[in-house]
Amino acid sequence: MHLEPLQYLLGVLSGSVVGLTLGMFGGGGSIMAVPLMVYLVGVPNPHIAIGTSAFAVAANAGANLITHARHGTVKWRCAALYSIAGIVGALAGSSLGKAIDGQKLLLLFALLMLVVGALMFRARGDGGNPGAECNIEKAPKVLGFGALTGAFSGFFGIGGGFLIVPGLVASTGMPILNAIGSSLVAVAAFGLTTSVNYAFSGLVDWPLALLFITGGVFGGYVGALATRRLSTKKGALNIAFACLIFIVAIYMIWRGVGTLLA
Repeated sequence: MHLEPLQYLLGVLSGSVVGLTLGMFGGGGSIMAVPLMVYLVGVPNPHIAIGTSAFAVAANAGANLITHARHGTVKWRCAALYSIAGIVGALAGSSLGKAIDGQKLLLLFALLMLVVGALMFRARGDGGNPGAECNIEKAPKVLGFGALTGAFSGFFGIGGGFLIVPGLVASTGMPILNAIGSSLVAVAAFGLTTSVNYAFSGLVDWPLALLFITGGVFGGYVGALATRRLSTKKGALNIAFACLIFIVAIYMIWRGVGTLLA
């Protein structure tokens, strides 16, 4: 795939935006990455945008995880259980997603985002239990949420953070700050699984992915700092996360419906 120099520059800018949202919310990177690649950078094939963004988001999630780990917000056992189950789901979901029309996939993705945004806004007053851990009792629920989230992640070609964060909160009762830090382990695992599947089909633009990652490292550092400030205000992270999802979803629906009707 050939892109103009300006498009690659826009790729760096887009990467910084994605890194910022990953650093702040643990999710949102993919819901930003795919639309930015399609509508701002101008990647003509939605499946290439999905495959490329999956790899870039996985790499940026890994970089942001280091910052969150240093601040002690990662619950490693929960993250590991969620990731293992999610990888299996992501393999199945990404195989199915490649067989569906790219524009229809983006529209379905946007509708799912609206549902998740509403659930996050509804839970804005729940502070969670800082001592929550993934014990034997909670393990089946965590594994179930992980597998389902992974399937959605692979199907839509996303890192899945915007699903993992509410999934971790629902299955363990942990605060959203811990869910954000822990989710980055699964985001990296899901994104890498999906991108490998797409790469075997030649649906990853590697130069664009590397530039996207470069911008994401800087944005992620800024985002992680902002998250720690927002976490001191009850419900602020939930509300900010929900608003981000609503804005992007409405834009994607508007563009998607227009494309299908054209």
